[in-house]
Amino acid sequence: MIARHFLFWSEVLTTMKKILIVGAGYLQSFIIKRARELGYYTLAIDKDPNAVGFKYADEYESVDIVDQLACLRYARSKGVDGVLTAATDYGVLSAAYIAREMGLPGIDYEVAKIVKNKFMVRHILHAHGIDDMSQFYEIDDVERLSKIADSIRLPVMVKPCDGSGSTAASRVDDIRNLKSACVEAMAASLTGKAVIEDFIEGKEYGVESFVCNGEVHVLGVLGKSMTKPPCYTELGHWLPSDLGTAMEEKVKDTARRAICALGIQSGAVNMDVIVTKDGGVSIVDVGARMGGNLIGSHIIPLGTGFDYVGNLIRCALGEPVTVEQCDSRMHVVTRILALAPGEIGVLPDLDVIERKHGVQVFFWPKTGDVIRPYRTNRDGCGYVLAIASDPAEAENRADQAKQEIDEMIVRR
Repeated sequence: MIARHFLFWSEVLTTMKKILIVGAGYLQSFIIKRARELGYYTLAIDKDPNAVGFKYADEYESVDIVDQLACLRYARSKGVDGVLTAATDYGVLSAAYIAREMGLPGIDYEVAKIVKNKFMVRHILHAHGIDDMSQFYEIDDVERLSKIADSIRLPVMVKPCDGSGSTAASRVDDIRNLKSACVEAMAASLTGKAVIEDFIEGKEYGVESFVCNGEVHVLGVLGKSMTKPPCYTELGHWLPSDLGTAMEEKVKDTARRAICALGIQSGAVNMDVIVTKDGGVSIVDVGARMGGNLIGSHIIPLGTGFDYVGNLIRCALGEPVTVEQCDSRMHVVTRILALAPGEIGVLPDLDVIERKHGVQVFFWPKTGDVIRPYRTNRDGCGYVLAIASDPAEAENRADQAKQEIDEMIVRR
């Protein structure tokens, strides 16, 4: 009897497709759970041995996700049928490398390397006439600054060449501050490089796209709220955006042309753009992965009806995808929990706050944890998500819930 039971489950595991999720943090946990819901044998890797996503995986192991060879060894040892990363830039190259070496679906590895390099992206967009950026420099030695300082037109943005989450990104208005900004950006870069580029005045929006077999589907243009300068960090999103139909279509067209110019044939693309007062569209960042901060896991599915995560998983396994969207006619609003700093003494009852305001709360700090001053996305404590037929109502619910959480936390 035991032998037959063992044989049965061995046959089940043999026939189940295996998908490897590169990264198992809080935002990747939604991908891991979805893969299991769809009936796939789900494996996860993350450098953090206590990664929250591990508890949702069938198998997991602590592996540094930027170590491409280590990730490949693990994938080969498990004989995975597909590989996917989401909501983090750190796993993009490893996922593409595994796909190439094991002959699996996914973004081309050489294309992934280009997209991970902000200077190369800027160069390609400029060469194809997609971007109006007039100056951009790659810096790996601050001594070079003295040679180009006279040609730099301020203000500029300085950021790590391969960074994400607004880490070490800053606006420079005084040439005397350029060196320190570059040093900070280079220190935050895995490659030790910084990018200097035009600072574009305007309003920032997010653009989320899904690419399958070279066909680009722009899923949505999202409104954004941001922190004030010199740092520019996301505070929340909303869908649909506040752009008019014609302007939103221009943004979508810019995104499509950029994706094609960069050679992205498969997977998710997360993009940030600036819309200027005169109607110009400038791309400020491109990521070859699903957007974080609940964009891909919640905002797009709730706001469009598109099974974004499910289709990314199917695409990674070489299975058919469904690209139809429906008009949900609902407004989705999120607020990142950028809270007052301090050590948490007592937490409020989040279930009560959810019911009171009609929202969902995603919160990870525990009693005793220290809330840091909010400078990058990594300093956030979670999210509030609100859905309503009226945009003002959704915003009001999210704002009130966030405010109450902040006020009700007892700090030591």
